[in-house]
Amino acid sequence: MQLIKALKDQFDLPVKFWIVALIAFINSISFTMIIPILYPYAKQFHFTDFQASLLITSYAISQFLATPVLGRFSDFLGRKPLLIISLLGTVVASLIASFSPFAWLLFASRILDGLTGGNMSIATAVIADTTTPAERPKAFGLFDAAFRMGFVTGPAISFFALKLPRFPGVTSLGMSFFIAAIISIVAVLLTWFMLPETLSEREELRLSWQMFRFGKIFQAARSPKLGRAFVLTFLSGFTFTIFTFAFQPFFLNVLHQDAERLTIMFILIGVIGVVTQLFAVGPLTKRFNLADILAVAIAGRAAVFLLIPTFPVLPIFVALACILGITNSFTTPLINAILSTNSTNREQGEVQGINASYLSISNALGPACAGLLVSISYSTPFWVTGILTLLTAGFALSLKSIVNCSSRGNT
Repeated sequence: MQLIKALKDQFDLPVKFWIVALIAFINSISFTMIIPILYPYAKQFHFTDFQASLLITSYAISQFLATPVLGRFSDFLGRKPLLIISLLGTVVASLIASFSPFAWLLFASRILDGLTGGNMSIATAVIADTTTPAERPKAFGLFDAAFRMGFVTGPAISFFALKLPRFPGVTSLGMSFFIAAIISIVAVLLTWFMLPETLSEREELRLSWQMFRFGKIFQAARSPKLGRAFVLTFLSGFTFTIFTFAFQPFFLNVLHQDAERLTIMFILIGVIGVVTQLFAVGPLTKRFNLADILAVAIAGRAAVFLLIPTFPVLPIFVALACILGITNSFTTPLINAILSTNSTNREQGEVQGINASYLSISNALGPACAGLLVSISYSTPFWVTGILTLLTAGFALSLKSIVNCSSRGNT
């Protein structure tokens, strides 16, 4: 009975939250379907390795520039219309990529997807609209778990998409983009018909160049209340994307494994992460300070990075990957919770948009730095990101005063 009561408490959230979590899950499937085939698809257009990497960078930079603007417009026009526009952008971009006869169109599709890729920040604003400050750590943990479930199922669906009969004008690899477009259409329909507007008080729309000043993103880092949370998002994302790039060549070339086992490793880390977010994030945030949990989780991630090149054998690597699945489950939902509890209802869209931009720019810079480090040796990225991640864990403790202030404000 106690277990049933604990589970009921863990999943006791408004219906609107579960609708947006379902939308996030479907959207993440369409996004993660593209990840395994983007590089080989670029090779079909005779891209060099560097040009192929620019597909990732162009998406991340476009998202960095556009997400705060979309988030701010959602504070004016409402969450629902901007979420639909963002999802429709993914539909159009995926269709362009699937039917693309020219290399430049593939770049155009990634840029368009990035420019309209603010749906996750808008979705987090929906959660902030529909939950109490006390519920938000649990809500963001479950939301992130729903998103991560897409990272488990997306690549598997992409694999089966390659086996489907080809639609006229679409290559076998392009079928993953085509199916991703169909899945995104489902997310659009769910948003349109099932998600009510959650923004109760809208600001009056006043267009000005101030909305498009991207210097505001960097100025946000100096905010006495939220600046350190934005910087932590960047540092956490930057150090982790160095690992994600270095992970694959190390697994394939140092541990002498194949691509099939690499896929299994991704699925294993994803499943453990989802389970952790479902059953651990909520209970732990009720007992401990959010900044303390963040610091411990990031320090655990650093330990994994440093131990991987120290013990380059498969059984230890698998064990460390399982630990990584646990430690990596806390950062994003807890930072989102800290930001939301320190923002007014009218600021949620803009704040989450700025935070998403910091994550986007870290996703653009991290892989490029990792590529340079891999050229030295397969182990070098792990040593560098391990040390940087330890420093990031120390920085996470500086958020303790913000968390304490918000806690006193909510009591």
